[in-house]
Amino acid sequence: MAVAFKKPHALADASMHYCPGCTHGIVHRLIAEAIDELGIEGKTIGISPVGCTYNNYEYFNCDMVQAAHGRAPAVGTGVKRANPDNVVFTYQGDGDLAAIGTAEIIHAAARGENITTIFVNNAIYGMTGGQMAPTTLLDQVTTTSPYGRKPDINGFPINVCNMISTLEGAVFIERVSMHDIKNIMNAKKAIKRAFEVQMAKKGFSIVEVLSSCPTNWGMSPVEALKWINDKMVPIYPLGNFKGKDLEV
Repeated sequence: MAVAFKKPHALADASMHYCPGCTHGIVHRLIAEAIDELGIEGKTIGISPVGCTYNNYEYFNCDMVQAAHGRAPAVGTGVKRANPDNVVFTYQGDGDLAAIGTAEIIHAAARGENITTIFVNNAIYGMTGGQMAPTTLLDQVTTTSPYGRKPDINGFPINVCNMISTLEGAVFIERVSMHDIKNIMNAKKAIKRAFEVQMAKKGFSIVEVLSSCPTNWGMSPVEALKWINDKMVPIYPLGNFKGKDLEV
């Protein structure tokens, strides 16, 4: 009997530590599927910084390198420049990328570093207890914004894709979501495309993934998926921001 569905080879046979309903695990699978389909497991190097996915080096069968908080793009730059024929990706959350690592990601994109960033946006600090993140929505309640995020006190959410799309070195930018099957399949296509852009040596690519955090949002997994669609998508619209028709 033919096997219709199986675990990607690039995904390690390990139990993940994520909370029930967290969609980080799905993003991992999509990355692993793209690696399998492109046949690049033996030449792929992932960069794992600090955050909910600090130990995702346990979940991929490709080579992985640990980076300090926010410094994955800098580490990825060094790895790629030393090994230009390898495929290098960073896997970063909103606290890691859009707070402590803002300078790193902006300058890697501005330089057109030929790496790929998978940016997981769940609008909150997941690992450290649910504090407000740079991507937290206005009026969203967190442990450090108990009355909701207020623009006059906390500023506005950072729209990473819009910001990076202004940089010439960034050639492929797309935002996707994990809230239903259709969007998960779109995310898979975007991740694979980003790797292809890198393999074609076109420049910097980033895929932002809207992801759920039921534990820190105080919701059930089903409610959390609905919240992505109802609350996050209007603020962070899905789609391609740059490089849709880029030839690879």
